[in-house]
Amino acid sequence: MRAVIQRVLSASVTISGEKVSEIGSGLLILLGIGVEDTPEDIQWLVPKIANLRIFNDEKGVMNRSVHQSDGEVIVVSQFTLLASTKKGNRPSYIKAARPEAAIPLYEAFVRELEAFLGREVGTGVFGADMKVDLCNDGPVTIWVDTRMRE
Repeated sequence: MRAVIQRVLSASVTISGEKVSEIGSGLLILLGIGVEDTPEDIQWLVPKIANLRIFNDEKGVMNRSVHQSDGEVIVVSQFTLLASTKKGNRPSYIKAARPEAAIPLYEAFVRELEAFLGREVGTGVFGADMKVDLCNDGPVTIWVDTRMRE
């Protein structure tokens, strides 16, 4: 799994002109699910993201997590995070999981994150043409890949 985590002042997801998710301060997580991904990836990734200390404490130091700061979260599926640009100029998405495998993992990731945080997590709609609006705070943007575990 690959995730792009953005600390935001606000974020929303709109589909066909209808806003389906909206948050204030928190995290926008773009999640790509690969063909080799399993529930074990979720077990590693959820606490990693929820405990990332990228929110300011009272001294203005990035020392608090979204979990500690009661921040809100939106998770948006994004298969393009698995793009390979090795050959030519047209990205290949062969490493991205097919919907029949990716949807259950995406839904499990959201449920596990909700359980970890103890609150609802906003989502987009898997496979939909979504418009994602955000105000990146910082900007703080972090990329995490469960294959690298860095």
